[in-house]
Amino acid sequence: MTDFAIAPSILSADFARLGEEVDNVLASGADIVHFDVMDNHYVPNLTIGPLVCDALRNHGVTAPIDVHLMVKPVDRIIPDFAKAGASYITFHPEASEHIDRTLGLIKEQGCKSGLVFNPSTPLSHLDYVLDKVDMILLMSVNPGFGGQSFIPATLGKLRQARKIIDDSGLDIRLEIDGGVKVDNIGEIAAAGADTFVAGSGIFSFAQSGDANTYDTILGQFRKELAKV
Repeated sequence: MTDFAIAPSILSADFARLGEEVDNVLASGADIVHFDVMDNHYVPNLTIGPLVCDALRNHGVTAPIDVHLMVKPVDRIIPDFAKAGASYITFHPEASEHIDRTLGLIKEQGCKSGLVFNPSTPLSHLDYVLDKVDMILLMSVNPGFGGQSFIPATLGKLRQARKIIDDSGLDIRLEIDGGVKVDNIGEIAAAGADTFVAGSGIFSFAQSGDANTYDTILGQFRKELAKV
């Protein structure tokens, strides 16, 4: 069976109880903490920075933290997130003047690196840097806001990315972000994804913070993935 990983996006969590929210989803079987960083420049929203990442680590979170940088430029802030405890740092090729250099910087800081592709961004950016990539993240919505609907054309792009990874023989995770729900996660997995970011698809079902509610929604995700 494919090593599927579920990565709740804390963008949809209750920030007044963030440590508790993260503890609950991890206790209910989530694998990775997805950390959406927006700068009100590259995308039209402003979210969180390295201090929040550091706070989660100090709170006791030991799970991998997957930092998705929707910022431009990216290089300046990468060392800050590495120091704050990021496990993965991914960025958009449009936000870097020198993609190879930025990937190398992430590696030098001791983190795993990745590229993020917006719905209309071609995968050709991978052509000469695939050996420096640990994760490919496909956006199935346009970045900037949570709660959007999955863009169906992403399924074909997932199949293309899966073939690139399989043909390379490299150990690269294929992540999907945007509109992932119980009713489409199986189809998304069948197209090639192995890592699934879900924000409102998880946290909107657990507004009370009741861990049992997280057990229910994550259990439904796992049930659909088991069919693939």
